[in-house]
Amino acid sequence: MSNEKDPRWAAIIARDAKADALFVYGVKTTGVYCRASSASRLPRPENIEFFDTSAQAEAAGYRPSKRATGDQTQLAAHHAQLVANACRQIEQAETPPSLNALAHLAGLSAFHFHRVFKAVTGLTPKGYASALRSRKLRNGLNRGAQSVTDALYDAGFNSNSRFYASADQLLGMKPSDYKDGGANSQIHFAVGQCSLGAILVAQSQRGVCAILLGDDPDALLRDLQDTFPKADLVGADSDFEQLVAHVVGFVEAPALGLNLPLDLRGTAFQERVWQALREIPVGSTTSYAQIAQRIGAPTAFRAVAQACGANCLAVAIPCHRVVRSNGELSGYRWGVERKRQLLAREQNT
Repeated sequence: MSNEKDPRWAAIIARDAKADALFVYGVKTTGVYCRASSASRLPRPENIEFFDTSAQAEAAGYRPSKRATGDQTQLAAHHAQLVANACRQIEQAETPPSLNALAHLAGLSAFHFHRVFKAVTGLTPKGYASALRSRKLRNGLNRGAQSVTDALYDAGFNSNSRFYASADQLLGMKPSDYKDGGANSQIHFAVGQCSLGAILVAQSQRGVCAILLGDDPDALLRDLQDTFPKADLVGADSDFEQLVAHVVGFVEAPALGLNLPLDLRGTAFQERVWQALREIPVGSTTSYAQIAQRIGAPTAFRAVAQACGANCLAVAIPCHRVVRSNGELSGYRWGVERKRQLLAREQNT
């Protein structure tokens, strides 16, 4: 088969980054080998030969391209390192560095750095700094010994007014209520049944804050109480039960889709993982390692698995679509058998 008819040649023409892990190609006229997504000038198809790995290409006498941005895989790794360095700068600074300062350290223009940072983390530099302050503030309030004022200054807020203006967005409730374990925060909930067993849906003032699956409705309610120990839990009325019916309908027929306002409460890293999970199409799966690559933390696949385990919004944040690299099902907060049923139902849709 000629190279022009080889499906790998089509991947080269499309500069398909998804094919980078499948093969490399050597260019006979230059002695260099590249990945499918290489931004280099396209060679003639008769001047290339394919290899399964870079080691095979090097054994055949080819050398890797010296260009740091020669292909999208290398470029993504380069960008991930730049962004990781910027995150460390934000985390270690007493006050968040300016966009221009971060871009200068990365050797990029402010516009380009802003776009790269958001592509890697899912957040803008300002959003990452805000999420970091939010986490510090929650930790400070959860310790209990600090006053609200001490906690907000330790978290990096330089004025009370600036903090209280954003307190609802950061905490979902008044700071004093959060410090008191969710007191004065009202959460509506209802329990229903679906083909996977019992299902509990809960909603705060900000959005759906829990979708729990299990065998025992009472156990689901205890789980909700443990998650929000001092919140005012309100058994929902018939109007709220329509929301439960909407969620149950999605479980039974994934093609309906599920578009709900969600109340996400996690660390900046967890929220990056959860956003990546919501981008997995119905009927598809991906691996923990691929999610780690997608959020710019290629070695953090175990942390990705932990973020999946911390997800309390079953099906709305579809952690059931994440499998091991070999395609096998791994642990699922609500049981591997439920995970298998959800995937089978989606793949049949």
